Amino acid sequence: MNVIEDIKAKFKNGTIVEQLIYINLGVFLFALLFSISLSLFKSQSNFIYDWFSLSQSFDVFTSRPWTIITYGFLHADFLHILFNSIVLFYFGRMFLDYFSPKQLLSFYILGTFFGGVLFLLSQNYFPLFQGERSTLVGASAGISAIVIGIATHIPNYQLKLRFLGFVKLWQLAAIFILLDVISLAGNNAGGHFAHLGGALFGFLYVSQASTKKINVFGWITNQFKTKRKPLRTVHKSKRKPKKKTVSATAKTLDQKQIDFILDKISKSGYDTLTKEEKQFLFKQGK
Repeated sequence: MNVIEDIKAKFKNGTIVEQLIYINLGVFLFALLFSISLSLFKSQSNFIYDWFSLSQSFDVFTSRPWTIITYGFLHADFLHILFNSIVLFYFGRMFLDYFSPKQLLSFYILGTFFGGVLFLLSQNYFPLFQGERSTLVGASAGISAIVIGIATHIPNYQLKLRFLGFVKLWQLAAIFILLDVISLAGNNAGGHFAHLGGALFGFLYVSQASTKKINVFGWITNQFKTKRKPLRTVHKSKRKPKKKTVSATAKTLDQKQIDFILDKISKSGYDTLTKEEKQFLFKQGK
């Protein structure tokens, strides 16, 4: 009982990334135990995968429309869920540095949805897949939306990899996309189409937000803006004091410097700031 209570506590207090990993692990273990139980009775089918994985058949899909989302919480084997969990953990934490938990969940669900849509279209359009009976499982489409979304938002953010050194986020995302593209005619073509569907959603969503000038860091800038009550005028004068003009100019220059530093943080990270820039940002934040 202590183990169960401990797991419940970790799930409740965990981030949305950790909660998604817990849910996927829980579903995987439940499906695995269910499959083992069925195999003892020589059953060839698994109710969970039959009813919650996404079939390439439109007829099956229309009878089970929920599968366009539920497939994103099923996994084929241990290595499948292990790789997805690792990618979701690292890129999900990075995503939360710039977006909210609600947005991450939206990217995961909608990336899964659009990945499923592209899977259905590709399997029923291209002659290569005609006559096949394939199903789709895995969180990769939703995770692809998160990875490509954050790479689109901060493309020049640098990651230090053990064997490659410093790699920009857009370069890593490009490798992911390239691997999916060259695998479109392979054994897991449907899965790679789903990855690209999720990736396309992540890219278009963030790009559209940027086009509309939706600034995620706008609230940070507002933290440095001091709100002061207007001073009461005691003596009226036709001439405007020069002191006020200088003060306004200095304030404008300070705000431009703040905007420049925040933009630099969003693209390359806080550690890339110079000592003078860090001191200036700290001084303005008081």
